[in-house]
Formats: sequence, structure tokens, C-alpha cells
Amino acid sequence: MARLAEQGVDFAFVTLHVGLDTFRPVEVADARQHVMHSEWAELSAATAERINATWASGGRVMAVGTTAVRVLESAALAAAGIDPGQPRDFTALAPPAAHAPIAAYSGWTRLFIMPGFTFRTVDAMITNFHLPRSTLLMLVAAFTGRELIWDAYRAIGGDYRFFSFGDAMLIL
Repeated sequence: MARLAEQGVDFAFVTLHVGLDTFRPVEVADARQHVMHSEWAELSAATAERINATWASGGRVMAVGTTAVRVLESAALAAAGIDPGQPRDFTALAPPAAHAPIAAYSGWTRLFIMPGFTFRTVDAMITNFHLPRSTLLMLVAAFTGRELIWDAYRAIGGDYRFFSFGDAMLIL
């Protein structure tokens, strides 16, 4: 991180108290019927200011981890007057015209990001490879598009060991 900071990369931190759905597979045929458990998310005012300044200077916001993505997108929804703590189909929301200012957020989220979701904050991410039928894989598929992530999974083959340490993908 120090070497990246020397190159001008700025860092900010968020918190998500991870709940059961990070590990529980989606077991319904229609993913829109899956009910996410609540998780506590926090994004400080200082982090919100840094994100807004990043956009103002033409920079990009990169999330490290799907949990960070869920916090950032929950805060963006809350700033737009949408309660991320209420279960709903978040893919049905009208997309914003551009990055809208983000504000501090501290509260519950039940945000289930699946294909069709419009990202309001995250421009790029680093994440692991995720288990099939997981909410995390659906989040990544929403970000990349289904076909691109399926191509990546096919490329790594069928004998991949999930939950091993050190795997990661950079999604731009």
C-alpha cells in the first residue's frame, strides 16, 4: 500500500459486519426471490469526502472486496434517498445520470447486487473468485456482465479450489 500511495493512489476505509449471506448459497430458482440478511455498514464522512473529491478530479473509485462494494453502493443509495436496509429488487431502480455525491452512512443494508443492478459508486474492483450460486458471484457478474465472468471461470477450469488464499482478480 505504501508503494501505491507513493504513486498517488489514495486509500479510504469502510466497514461491513458480514452476515450469513456472504456464505449461504442462493437456493431459489429466481434469484430475485432470495432474501438477504441484514448487515451493518459504515462509511465515514471523511471517506465520503475523499470519494467525492476523487470524482471531482476525474479519478476512479476502486473497491477492494465485495464487502467494500456493498458498503459503497449502500451509502450511494442512502444518499439518493433509497433505504438499503429494506428488502427490495434493487435492479428495478432507475440509473443515475452520473456519479451523484455520496454521503456518510451508518446503518443496516440488505443490498443484494445481481445482474441488472446499476453501480453508483464503484468504478473498478479487486475481488476473489467466488463459489457458484453465491451472492458474491452474482455481484461480480452484475459488474462484469454474465458472459465475461463465466468466460473467466471456464478459463480457470473445473478443479479450482475455492476458499484458498491468494487468488484475486482485478476488474476494470
